[in-house]
Amino acid sequence: MTRRLIGMPAGGGRASDPFVAGWTRPDASAADHSDTDTMLAWERFLAGEISTAAPTELIASWKRSLQSGVNPTSGAAPFAVHGDAINTLRWRHRELLAASDRLFTATADLFADSYSILLLTNADGVILKAAGDLRTLDAGEKIHLMTGGDWREASAGTNGIGTALATRQPTYVHGSEHFCEGIKAWSCAAAPICEPGTGAVLGVLDISGPPSTYQINNLTLAVTAARQIEMVLAEQVAREHMRLLAFCLQRLSSTDAAGLIAIDRHGRLVHTTARIALPVNPGERFPGMGEHFPVEDWANHLPQGLRPEWFNPVVADGEAIGAMLIVPQPSGLSNASRLAGGARRVGPQVQPRGEADPQRNRFEQIICQSAAMQRAIERGRQLARRRVPVLIEGETGVGKELFARAIHGEESDEGPFVAYNCGAASKELIGAELFGHVRGAYTGATAEGRPGRFELAHGGTLCLDEIGELPLELQPVLLRVLEEGVIYRLGDTQARRVDVRLLAMTNRNLREEVECGRFRADLYYRVGVTRIRIPDLRERDGDVDLLIDHFNRSLALRHGVPARQFPDIVMEVLRAYSWPGNVRELRNVVENLLLTSNDERVALVELPPEVLDESPTVRDTVMSNATPGAGSLEETERFAIARALRHAQGNMAQAARALGVSRSTLYRKMEQYRLAVDEKRS
Repeated sequence: MTRRLIGMPAGGGRASDPFVAGWTRPDASAADHSDTDTMLAWERFLAGEISTAAPTELIASWKRSLQSGVNPTSGAAPFAVHGDAINTLRWRHRELLAASDRLFTATADLFADSYSILLLTNADGVILKAAGDLRTLDAGEKIHLMTGGDWREASAGTNGIGTALATRQPTYVHGSEHFCEGIKAWSCAAAPICEPGTGAVLGVLDISGPPSTYQINNLTLAVTAARQIEMVLAEQVAREHMRLLAFCLQRLSSTDAAGLIAIDRHGRLVHTTARIALPVNPGERFPGMGEHFPVEDWANHLPQGLRPEWFNPVVADGEAIGAMLIVPQPSGLSNASRLAGGARRVGPQVQPRGEADPQRNRFEQIICQSAAMQRAIERGRQLARRRVPVLIEGETGVGKELFARAIHGEESDEGPFVAYNCGAASKELIGAELFGHVRGAYTGATAEGRPGRFELAHGGTLCLDEIGELPLELQPVLLRVLEEGVIYRLGDTQARRVDVRLLAMTNRNLREEVECGRFRADLYYRVGVTRIRIPDLRERDGDVDLLIDHFNRSLALRHGVPARQFPDIVMEVLRAYSWPGNVRELRNVVENLLLTSNDERVALVELPPEVLDESPTVRDTVMSNATPGAGSLEETERFAIARALRHAQGNMAQAARALGVSRSTLYRKMEQYRLAVDEKRS
């Protein structure tokens, strides 16, 4: 709705001092005839009459304002956030703010003495940044035209920011065209800022000032500035997509997949080579994916035709940058196997079971033979028949959620199983995630409201991981829900009854947390009515062999690569390792061995240094091939590779045979230890 509303002064003339001429009295005699007509039309509108003196789009905006309950005599917009919450707001929109930095810096001098200010808002019309003429900034604070002010139409009535958001079009609102009386002393030109690819509105760029600052080019300037921010955002997205695709292609080169689907961290489709019909085009967002949903949860929102076991979050530098789905070959044989005439078979053609498979939620699916694990399973079976809270304790990676799913699956009438990690979100968002929210409960809340995890788990099981991470201020709320079975969504007064069986998991000693004052004693006794401790992998005699065999076969099938052989010396090293990351670490080691070499047998030099360091046997074996006085195991391995290269006089195939590894493994190790060209050929 780029338009010229009735009431705009002709010619764009500007008084010498807007704070005196027309700033405080929009109905002064100096105002031109069209602005007076608009004022009369507004008064008649409030009296129930529709005047032809005002454009239909302006009347439509006034109607929306009135229907939203906005007070036409209001003198200021409300605040959406205050104090420390502003920092949280700015952090949530840090990318948009960063994209605007160049623009705000470049226009600082331009707006210095212009009686105008430049404003940036988010998609909810909340101001994130304000800059420009200092006198106008001071005046703007009186009507909350400042960081934290809420300028949606539903909050502040007709205004440039709110109406641009409501119509998704560049908008100029001048003087008397504003709905609220106390804002009619302003003139504002606003343009939406749209997300690259999806076209979703991310925010608004607004130019505001007293009516005497009106210039016909102000709206053009606002649109141009908004497009500049969109260009910066597009550049950021392009760089992120290149980084994501580089990672995905590197991973894909280690597999024998039929196709790849890459999704960025905003849930948008970046690239696909899979011959599967998708509900979105490149650049568009998948339903149920985006910043409001953790990347790990996206597997639960995949469209029809995509399987959860294909889903892999992509993490770089400790931050999720997106996800990829690796679509396996229809046949279980890898390219290497087919080229070799099928001499090495991958295994039976059975699709691995995904998270949604009810057969996975059974104790029979837990791989073990150790007495310690058998005792834990027996206790889990006993507690599964009693609908009481269970506290599942154990180190990171022992399989606590696997136990929780098995306890849930043992019930005759399972109901839904809903998992949530209490350490995966900020304390401001955990409450909304657990208990849900209604429309407008807080900045960033969905327009239609959303149920929380308690409601989603009604009639079934709620599994809270890292319960020890739950903020202290939310602990009494959780306790009350467990005691009374009633929740209230954020921003709502309606009680909602829920019937949920709670399974809580922790790798902390909650009793010590209680003594330190970080966890409430009453909540501890409530969630820990019954307890199960999952033994560490180092306590599970004989289970390392079983798990290696299981992961070797199942992961080879998942990635479409041949399973590998683990020689006795390699198994001896793996059994001797303490496995601080437990089953998860073991699984990662096996997966890495499958994806980084085409050799049929696993060699010692392929094992991670931390695994080798804990084995005296392998240290002695490797040291016997090294020089006296060698230092760490990494240094010893580096020396052994360098020596093999010297003896082979730079012949890579001969050096690899001497070391018992493939040439690809040898190249990888040379890269890892940064062996120079002269070392390779010396």
